[in-house]
Amino acid sequence: MSDAGDNALIPEPREDRGPAAGAAPDRAARKAARTAARKEKRPRKAKRRGGGLLGFLGWAFGLACLMVLGGAIIGLFMVWHYEEDLPDYAQLAEYEPAVMTRVYAGDGALIGEFARERRLYTPIDAIPRPLIHAFLSAEDKNFYEHPGVDFVGIARAALQNVENALEGQRMQGASTITQQVIKNFLLSSERKLERKIKEALLALRFERAFTKDRILELYLNEIYLGAGAYGVTAAALTYFDKPLDELTLEEIAFLAALPKAPSDYHPVRNRDRSVARRNWVIERMLENGYVTADAARAARARPLEVTLGLGRDSLEATYFVEEIRRQLADRFGSETLYGGGLAVRSTFDARVQDVVGAALRKGLIDYDEAAGWRGPLANVGTASDARAALEAAELRVPADLKSWRLAVVRETARDAARIAVIGRDGVSDGRISLETTGWANPVDAEGNRGPAPRSMADVLSAGDVVYVEAAEKEGAWLLRQVPEVNGAAVAMDPETGRVIALQGGFSFGVSEFNRATQAARQPGSSFKPFVYAAALDNGYTPSSIIVDAPVVIDQGEELGAWKPSNYGNRFYGPSTLRLGVEKSRNLMTVRLAQAVGMDKVVDYARRFDIDRKMEPVLSMALGAGETTVMRMTAAYAALANGGKKVTPTLIDRIQDRYGDTIWRHDPFVCEGCDGQAVPQTVDRRERILDARTAYQMVSILEGVVQRGTATSLKRLGRPVAGKTGTTNEAKDAWFVGFTPELVIGVYVGFDEPRTLGKNASGGSIAAPIFGDAMAGAMEGVPPSDFAVPPGVDLLTVDARTGQLAREGAKGTLVEAFKEGEKPGDGISLENYTSERVGGSDVLLTTGSGGLY
Repeated sequence: MSDAGDNALIPEPREDRGPAAGAAPDRAARKAARTAARKEKRPRKAKRRGGGLLGFLGWAFGLACLMVLGGAIIGLFMVWHYEEDLPDYAQLAEYEPAVMTRVYAGDGALIGEFARERRLYTPIDAIPRPLIHAFLSAEDKNFYEHPGVDFVGIARAALQNVENALEGQRMQGASTITQQVIKNFLLSSERKLERKIKEALLALRFERAFTKDRILELYLNEIYLGAGAYGVTAAALTYFDKPLDELTLEEIAFLAALPKAPSDYHPVRNRDRSVARRNWVIERMLENGYVTADAARAARARPLEVTLGLGRDSLEATYFVEEIRRQLADRFGSETLYGGGLAVRSTFDARVQDVVGAALRKGLIDYDEAAGWRGPLANVGTASDARAALEAAELRVPADLKSWRLAVVRETARDAARIAVIGRDGVSDGRISLETTGWANPVDAEGNRGPAPRSMADVLSAGDVVYVEAAEKEGAWLLRQVPEVNGAAVAMDPETGRVIALQGGFSFGVSEFNRATQAARQPGSSFKPFVYAAALDNGYTPSSIIVDAPVVIDQGEELGAWKPSNYGNRFYGPSTLRLGVEKSRNLMTVRLAQAVGMDKVVDYARRFDIDRKMEPVLSMALGAGETTVMRMTAAYAALANGGKKVTPTLIDRIQDRYGDTIWRHDPFVCEGCDGQAVPQTVDRRERILDARTAYQMVSILEGVVQRGTATSLKRLGRPVAGKTGTTNEAKDAWFVGFTPELVIGVYVGFDEPRTLGKNASGGSIAAPIFGDAMAGAMEGVPPSDFAVPPGVDLLTVDARTGQLAREGAKGTLVEAFKEGEKPGDGISLENYTSERVGGSDVLLTTGSGGLY
């Protein structure tokens, strides 16, 4: 092998590997290399620290991501969890809120409302824009921008609440209008995180399902605004007695101030706070550009004036409206009554109601004052503050006694008492004179009336609290007391049965019991016309002779004999049927009922709807059954209209919340009113009495006024027919009468039946009330005669004998006979002399019936 080849395989020795160096130089070199390396690495030590901070930040970021992820997972879980339990908001698409029922008079005036929540639903298009701007400014100015939850508002409220917490102020909320709708409709008002989460979730969904305007419409109609008013329309009527489109800027701002805390901003109890909050709303409207600076300044300067609904309802309509409420509840149920939004057009006539109510109260006061003075309401001693003393004693004037006031007696003298009168606007001085208080004979505990007062000190003492009513003279007052006796009056259209006035007692504020419809009392002699109508339909004429003589009714061994009598225990012998009604003869009526048959009398009582449970006993012929003022008035209306049945009604028409008519009272039908034929009115009323008989009874009842027991009513100066009624022991006094245009029924009696007095009668107590009511109701209406139907002959007869007489002769009258009849025809009881009748068909029930 050549040398060259060998040398190629052996590497060249390096300097550090020479055989002379050995191992020690190699270690030293390595040590030096390590030292140099360390020196080279020292400048890079800071870079290692920087990498540690980034590592920490990276770690923190990772942890934050994990937390966010965990929070998101938890949030998603919570959303999933709460979504499982969220109420169904789709129901709001068909939402029909509880809307109050409103009652209107015949002329359209509002007279009553029924509601658990006073609400009138108003579509968003009918709500004035300024009112919408006010509520947006006060409650949710970003309503049309946010998706249902105002996240910016939440952040702003959170920052504000930090400051509020430090200052000890109330926490500020950030609920949007959408959230408030959700809370009001679907959730509770409890302050819990769970409710707020559900509220937010629902709000976000709700905004995707409904338009902004629909949400705002629900809010403005549902929100509670105090004083029992729900929604802006009801609130406008409650606080200002105005529709929405008549509200001023300051009134709109006040309504928008209420949602936050209606009770805190009551315009009477917290007036200053209310004004301040109202002005705050006006400022927000100015900031949002909804009003000008001048308009805002003027609105802030105006006072806050509210009515709280005063004067909207007629206080005279209380009994009338309450009767309508009962009828609606029976017909539709309480849910529809209080939340169905019915519009009820009633038959109420305010003018007639005023005169009928005033007439009844005057009659009751006149009777009560004749019985004497029962003493003051209370005595407050020498209290210097009369108003405070009365409030402490919890004394009030009944709301429907509008002209009455409370007064405290300051001192008494011989001729007058000086009083402090408590009015709505403060306390004023007044006096009660002895001259107007002569009726006030003191009454002792047993009800005995003492001597007439000679001095005001005999009547009043210092500190006495009394009712007073203003006299004509300035500063003069009349002493008043709430009567113990009570009564009722009804005024009705005899053709249709429309009740245009109803007074169920002296005062609804004293007693809500309606004596016109709820009190079942004996009608006494006011029932007699229907006994005589039965006779006229069964062979008798107005000139038929009936013996007025004693009669004994055999009631069997256990009950003994019944001996009815006339007033004054007098007997008049043979008399005409007409005279039996005009003079209200009991014995004639009993004989006639016995002859006609009580079964027929009972039939007439039922067909006229006077007494549906009447038994065929003779005492019923004298009015010993029971009925109401409403039924008796309707029965007389059937006589006045020619024998057509009358169904009393207080309601003309009822409409639902959409304006559709769901009930109507109309006894007449218009056939052909669809435009396809000549219209014809069809009378649907049931005929219950021959028109000729009805007119005969009308003519006889006119005689009651002209010659009988109600001659005091001749003062009316117009054709009037009617009948007095007084029950046994004078416990009830009646008068029911009519003109061709109007029928009025009046009843007077104690709620716990007792005698009205020895000489009390329907003619002396009830007839004057009827007269005052009829005079006022018919004021301005020309007198008209009752229409004579076909088939009636008017003949001149002797008033005593009923026989034909020469026209114009003394002691004659014009009598109505059915065509073909003449005096002397028909059945006569002139020779009926038996004094004892009997049998099981004449057994008495409780009470002996009417006297006169």
